[in-house]
Amino acid sequence: MKTLSLIALPIALVACTNSEDAQATDAASEERAALADISPVDRMPFEKTEIAVFDEPWAMTFLPDGRMLVTEKAGKLLLVDNSGSKTEIANVPDVAYGGQGGFGDVILAPDFASSGTIYLSWAEAGDDNTRGAVVGMAKLDLGSENLALEDLKVIWTQTPKVTGRGHYSHRMVFSPDGKYLFIGSGERQKFDPSQDMASNMGKIVRLYPDGSIPEDNPFVDQEGALPDIWSLGHRNILGIAYDSEGRLWNTEMGPRDGDELNLVQRGSNYGYPIVSEGVHYDGKDIPNHDTRPEFDAPDVAWVPTIAPAGLVFYSGDLFPAWKGSAFIGGLASEAIIRVSFDGEEAREAERFSMGARIRELEQGPNGAMWVLEDGEGGRLLRLTPPE
Repeated sequence: MKTLSLIALPIALVACTNSEDAQATDAASEERAALADISPVDRMPFEKTEIAVFDEPWAMTFLPDGRMLVTEKAGKLLLVDNSGSKTEIANVPDVAYGGQGGFGDVILAPDFASSGTIYLSWAEAGDDNTRGAVVGMAKLDLGSENLALEDLKVIWTQTPKVTGRGHYSHRMVFSPDGKYLFIGSGERQKFDPSQDMASNMGKIVRLYPDGSIPEDNPFVDQEGALPDIWSLGHRNILGIAYDSEGRLWNTEMGPRDGDELNLVQRGSNYGYPIVSEGVHYDGKDIPNHDTRPEFDAPDVAWVPTIAPAGLVFYSGDLFPAWKGSAFIGGLASEAIIRVSFDGEEAREAERFSMGARIRELEQGPNGAMWVLEDGEGGRLLRLTPPE
C-alpha cells in the first residue's frame, strides 16, 4: 500500500487518508521532528570538486574505464576523463534543439564491454513544425584515433510527433538482467495523450534492446493500444532507475507542484491529467489521487515543487549511510533530494541546497557522487566525504 507524502522544504508532511486520526497526526509530527534534525542548513556531508564546465549538459554515464560520456543539449556528445579533459565524438545525430528539446540521455548497452554499443535519445524534427523524441543505438570504438559513432540506428519513436518543444522526457534504463530497455516518454504538454492508448506519449515503454516489442508487454493484445506501452498516466518523466531490489522507479514533474516519485508497475495508470497532487498553471484545480482510487498514487508527491530531474540509487561504500537511498536532482529547487525507503514506502530524508539547478546525478566507480548542473556553464561536480 502506498504512502502519499506531501513535501514542503525542509519538513515532510504526511497526508492522512479518510481514516485520519490522532495516531496519524502524531506520526506526522514525529517525522517532522526527525527531518528537522537533518535540515540541510545544519550540515553538508560532502565536499564539492569542480571537474569540468559544459554548455547545457543533460546526461552522463560512466564507461568501464572510469571515463564518462556527457551529452550537451544543442547536439554534442563528449568523452570526459577524471581531470575534466573533453573530446568531442563525431557522427552524432541532428537534433531539434530548442525549448526543452535537443540531445537527451546516453546509456551503455549491458554488453558494452564486448559490443561497444551505446543508446542515445534526442528530439527529432518532423513535418509541419512537429517534433518528437527518438532513441537510437550505435557503436562507439574507444580504441579509435578519431572517436565517432558508427552504425547509428533509430529503434524507437515517440508517436505521434506534435508541435511544441516541451516534455520529451526520453530518459532510459535497462532492467538489471539486461533483457529490457525502458524509456520515459513525456506527454509533450498535450495532456490527453497520457490516457490515449493509441499514443506512446505520457507513458513508460518497454522494449527489447534491439527495439522490438516483448510479447508479454501488458497491452500487446489490447485493440487500439500501442504494444510498447508498459505504464501510462505520466506527465514529464525526467528520472528513471532501478533500486537494489529490482524495482523500477521514476520521477516526473507535476503541473504546478505535485511532482512525483512513483514505483512503476506493469500496466499501471498513474492518472495524469485526470488526477494530480498539483494544479494547472492557470490555477484551475485538478482532483487529487485520493478522489480516484483506480489510479496509482505517487509514493511521494512534492508540494511545493522540487522540479525533479535525474534519479539514481546509491549503492557505494564511500557514503555508507546513503546505501539504498535514492537521489533526485532538483531544478527549480536547486537542490539534491535524498529519499529513504522502508520496503516500498518512501519519504524525503534530506535536502542539500546546491545553489544551482541540478540536471543529472550518477554514482561513480569508487562510490563518489557525480552531479551535472543545468544550463549554460553547467558544472560537473564530484561529491566526496569531507576530510
